[in-house]
Amino acid sequence: MAQIVDTSDFRPGLKIKWEGGMWVILECSHHKMGRGGAIVRGKLRNLETGSSVDQSFKSGERFERIIFDEKPAQYQYKDGEDFVFMDMESYDQVTLSPDVLGDMVKFLIDDLEVSFDMYEGRVMGIELPNQVTMKITDTPPGFKGDTASGGGKPATTETGLVVTVPFFVENGEEIVVDTRTGEYLERAKK
Repeated sequence: MAQIVDTSDFRPGLKIKWEGGMWVILECSHHKMGRGGAIVRGKLRNLETGSSVDQSFKSGERFERIIFDEKPAQYQYKDGEDFVFMDMESYDQVTLSPDVLGDMVKFLIDDLEVSFDMYEGRVMGIELPNQVTMKITDTPPGFKGDTASGGGKPATTETGLVVTVPFFVENGEEIVVDTRTGEYLERAKK
């Protein structure tokens, strides 16, 4: 039985069927119009082609929610532009393009355990763990007394992701990053 959602259920990460395709909501905001009804503006990415669109929907529009089966997998390596994963059940290698993965490629470190999003036997994408430990490859040095300001400095990780970190974090250190927000959480425990 299909699960139906309407625009009031929209949130980043929700997957829906729309215009004959499968889409994931990347961003959404609700807007109340003067005398008319409310509208929901959203940015959606097609799960099959990787293309993104900005779209407005009338409040109350209904859609079929897509619920994926999950299957354990592990990121192996980058092959040219594509990313190779191993299915942890069958040990088959599955190659996914950056179009399908979107911004998730910034969190792919060697041997990262993920889940395949499966729909009717096809891999439609991946689910990342909520946190990933990454190594800092480039950040300016901190200076004594910088901690009082409570700010931060930019740091580039091994995958190219730029994160704002506290001043005491140095090159070569490992940090924990939230994959949902892309924010620094803490220094990795040794």
